[in-house]
Amino acid sequence: MRACGALLSAALLAAALQTAGAAPASATAPGGPDCVRTERPLGGQGRQVLDITRRAKAEFRLNAVQVRVTVDGRDVVTDALGESMTGVPAEPGMHFRAGSVVFSYLGTALLQLVEEGKVGLDDTVERWLPDLPHADRITLRMLGNATSGLHDYVTDPKFGAVLETHPFRQWTPEELVGYSLSHPLWYKPGTNWSYSHANFVLLVAALEKITGTPIDQFLRERVTGPLGLRNTRNNFTPAIPGPVLHSFTSDRGLYEESTFWNPSWTTAPGAVITTHICDLARSAQGIGSGELLSPSSYRTLLDPGTVGLGGATKKCPATVCVKQTEDRHFGLGVIVVNDWVIQNPSFSGYAAIKAYLPSKRLAIAVSATKTAKTPDGNMAQQIAERIAARLSPDDPMTVG
Repeated sequence: MRACGALLSAALLAAALQTAGAAPASATAPGGPDCVRTERPLGGQGRQVLDITRRAKAEFRLNAVQVRVTVDGRDVVTDALGESMTGVPAEPGMHFRAGSVVFSYLGTALLQLVEEGKVGLDDTVERWLPDLPHADRITLRMLGNATSGLHDYVTDPKFGAVLETHPFRQWTPEELVGYSLSHPLWYKPGTNWSYSHANFVLLVAALEKITGTPIDQFLRERVTGPLGLRNTRNNFTPAIPGPVLHSFTSDRGLYEESTFWNPSWTTAPGAVITTHICDLARSAQGIGSGELLSPSSYRTLLDPGTVGLGGATKKCPATVCVKQTEDRHFGLGVIVVNDWVIQNPSFSGYAAIKAYLPSKRLAIAVSATKTAKTPDGNMAQQIAERIAARLSPDDPMTVG
């Protein structure tokens, strides 16, 4: 995912400085006392993880890296390296944007409704989204596992041009989905696979109609509350609860502050979340282990029918219709790679990953921010892959 934007105004920068995360770990600000560095001396695995993180930070020329690794929920290491801003050290309890992490919450919450008999996963959506073209052929399952055939508005050049010029714009769901609907379907719904943010914008709309509950409240009741994610929350504005991990990017050609660019384009209102590294690791464990689901629903979360789909057609290139295999495929709002259960948001200068390996009860969470010399791509993912290779060499995490 990619976004572009502009410099903060003087007033906004002043407000950012005030809430920039300079509070010490013992502060009472949200994210402070419950997410702190692991006490020294570290155990053997903790030292290994921190060594990998330090080397990667230098190699990738990162501004800041936050990392947390747990086994069976027990802390192996929690730390933060580098700076949030010039002269402001990064701390583990600093909050950042979590983007597509919310898709894993949506998949889990949808399966809970299925378990309760309130909907069927293969119900078509015309009952809740009657104005959506092809609503009589697109199902809840297709929205959750990205098999609807809808174009991704993020890849539409017209959308990208507006986003680059107006990074503070507040987007509506209708505007976002409109870009997707301006294109024909890539394929007949359910017959192939292609990633599209429009799927999750529409899934949010359907869930709100099904439950009669705003999505932020619904996810708090169903997912973030039961998992104890007290520092994971929706924001209806570009604000981030303090203390804040600041972001920077060169997407527009000039290396600039991007912390408070408007994230409304990333998904539907009510599902635009921020978090901190401890909540991200807990989310990896809770979602990745199926803690909130029955065994059968958990199996569906990991493979809702995507394995075997994908592949290039005359209308859909291989870069879009990616082949879904047993070893690497999209689940219901999650990514499965060699048994790792993953989500890996990256946009507006923020990069993160949460990953869970059920067989080892191993959770890895990494967040990273850039300097002007950081390579393209999700560097948090690169660090997590190296940590996984050290801690569980027989279970490679090569997300791609």
